[in-house]
Amino acid sequence: MTPLLRAAGALLIPAFVLAGSPAQAQETFRIGFVNPDRVLREAQPAKAAQAKLEAEFLKREKDLQAQGEALKTASEKFEREAPTMAESQRTSRQRALVDQDRDFQRRRREFQEDLNARKNEELQQVYERANRVVKQVAEAEKYDAILQEAIYINPKHDITEKVIKALNASVAGGK
Repeated sequence: MTPLLRAAGALLIPAFVLAGSPAQAQETFRIGFVNPDRVLREAQPAKAAQAKLEAEFLKREKDLQAQGEALKTASEKFEREAPTMAESQRTSRQRALVDQDRDFQRRRREFQEDLNARKNEELQQVYERANRVVKQVAEAEKYDAILQEAIYINPKHDITEKVIKALNASVAGGK
């Protein structure tokens, strides 16, 4: 027998011994599953964070939309008038449009970066709060493990609804 097979055999023997022990047969392993995407869609803290972000970034978004529309209008006007312009005037207006577009692209990129950073901050707070609630539910209901990702999970193990209700109750309770 090779050393590898001997080691594999040694590992199997204790597993069979443990499987047959009466203490092991009486103990059940409770597992639960939480769908984090659903928690982020349906829980009040997540909805509140989304509303906060929308309010915080609404003005900048509208300003960007207005700037984009103004740039589009100016570009269309240039396209219509360019054939009748003098070369120097056409070059000057074209440069101005390129500068405006560059400024618009920069502002849009900064907006997106700021929005993503704030969204990550808000979501991190929601995740931390949700994880605390998951732990509370798991301890209260004596779960041994809670999974957040699985290829398949039997719906009877899904505790997402309990977590959402507990999160919403913590908001109503002012936690």
